[in-house]
Amino acid sequence: MLNPIDTAAVIRDGGAVGRYPDQIHEAVGWWLGSCLVVTAKTSRLAVAHDGHPVSIGFADRLCQGATHAQHYACTIRYLRQRPAEELLAEAKSYEAPAAWVSTAPAASGDTVRIRLYTANGVLLDETNGLADIRNLIEQDRIPIPVNTQAQGKIKPWPPESPEEARP
Repeated sequence: MLNPIDTAAVIRDGGAVGRYPDQIHEAVGWWLGSCLVVTAKTSRLAVAHDGHPVSIGFADRLCQGATHAQHYACTIRYLRQRPAEELLAEAKSYEAPAAWVSTAPAASGDTVRIRLYTANGVLLDETNGLADIRNLIEQDRIPIPVNTQAQGKIKPWPPESPEEARP
C-alpha cells in the first residue's frame, strides 16, 4: 500500500478521523469511497462537505474512489458544501448511503473527519460495515473497477445544467 495509515487509529467513530497530513491523507477519501460502495453493494451514493478547502479535497477523492468500485458503476450525487442534515435528507430521498467530510482547523494540524452512513441514515459502526471497510484497507484490498463500463459518474447536485440532470 502506498502511504499506509494506522487503520485502527484512523478508521473509527463512524468513518475516518485524523490529523492532516500526519495521520490521514487524501487517498483515505478514495479508499473510503470505493470500500463504502462495495460493502454497501450500492450503485448510488450521496456526498457533501463543510466547505473547508481540506474537506473539499477529501470529498473530491472520495467521489473519485466511489466511481472506481468494482462493477457497481456508482452514480455519486455530489451536493458539495451542505450541512450533514441536508446531506442525510437528500441521501434518504435518493435511497443511497452517504458520506460527509468536515475539517476542524488546529495549530497542530487540521483534523479531518469523514462520516459514513447507511442508506437509512445510520452512522456506520463495527456491525454495519465499518469493520469490513477497515479490513479492506488494512489488507490493501481497495476495490477497483473490473472494466471501463463499470466506472461510475459524479453528478453535481442540484444540477447546474439540463445535461447534468439526465440520468
